[in-house]
Amino acid sequence: MAALLQAARAAPRTSSAALDLIRAQPNQYIIATLGGRKHILAPRDLLTIPRMPDVKVGDVVLLDHIHELGSRDFTIRGKPTIPTTKVQVQATVVEHTKGKMESIFKKKRRKGYRKTITHKQPYTRLRIGDIEIPSPFASTGSQVAASATSASAAP
Repeated sequence: MAALLQAARAAPRTSSAALDLIRAQPNQYIIATLGGRKHILAPRDLLTIPRMPDVKVGDVVLLDHIHELGSRDFTIRGKPTIPTTKVQVQATVVEHTKGKMESIFKKKRRKGYRKTITHKQPYTRLRIGDIEIPSPFASTGSQVAASATSASAAP
């Protein structure tokens, strides 16, 4: 417990050390840009954004404009974004839906012109997946294992 408090007080020197501290925390969040706006997102959140025309229900979208990654005790901010090699978040398209009926009333003074336009705004709903912070040791270990298997298969 004392070691954890000591680690919380000392600021990490490298981004990989900061990522390790965030990875050790139970809950993480991100701030990402989707649909032209920034959203604070956590795993398993349901997000409604303006319609994404090029995706279908069930498609998985990789969030690549992540501005901030954090937990209760630690935060990493990108300048302007965090690279996808450091943090990966996927979102699944749950549905394409429409909002409530909106009415727009137009008129011109003293001309007798009145017009009512109604429409429903289209939206896309996304389910946010887990926040994955790849370990630098896991990626090198898999590369070493892959090179070892290819070397043993070569002769």
